[in-house]
Amino acid sequence: MPASSPNQLTAAPAAGFEQPFEMLGACHERVARMLDLLARLQAHVARHGADEQARQAARDVMRYFDLAAPQHHLDEERHVLPALEAAGDPALALLAARLRSDHRRMEDGWMRVRQVLSGLAEGTTAALDPAQQAALEAFAALHADHLAAEDGTAFPAAARRLDAAAHQAMSADMRQRRGVR
Repeated sequence: MPASSPNQLTAAPAAGFEQPFEMLGACHERVARMLDLLARLQAHVARHGADEQARQAARDVMRYFDLAAPQHHLDEERHVLPALEAAGDPALALLAARLRSDHRRMEDGWMRVRQVLSGLAEGTTAALDPAQQAALEAFAALHADHLAAEDGTAFPAAARRLDAAAHQAMSADMRQRRGVR
């Protein structure tokens, strides 16, 4: 179970800020990799306990969801969801409300998941109990449904509704909040 390097976890994805929706999609690829690492971590802990490899993987997942994921959700809440809400389409407004609700559920779920991962990372948790397993699995499942809705509907719909100036403003905001010139 090789862990990702710290730079791979927090650095900007390969897509540039000048293409904000491509960057959001690249972030989703990184989320998927982190969720895959989380699943492999669960299997590894079941077989080997919280050895050094498991502790490092837990730290990697925590680093990503502590640092990059909140910025990504903020990108969506500042730019994608308002575009959906302003579209005048009830289905898109409902989708925006659902995605916003998902973000709150993800934040709540992350608090539980982070506790589990922290125990693994610190070596105070040697094995996962059923409640801990269920928390990790629920967190991953929520992300899977959420990412599919954003990639399949929300991002394309919002991208179509934003003009060039709005795309540039979105890019500038994403860069500025991350301290990128």
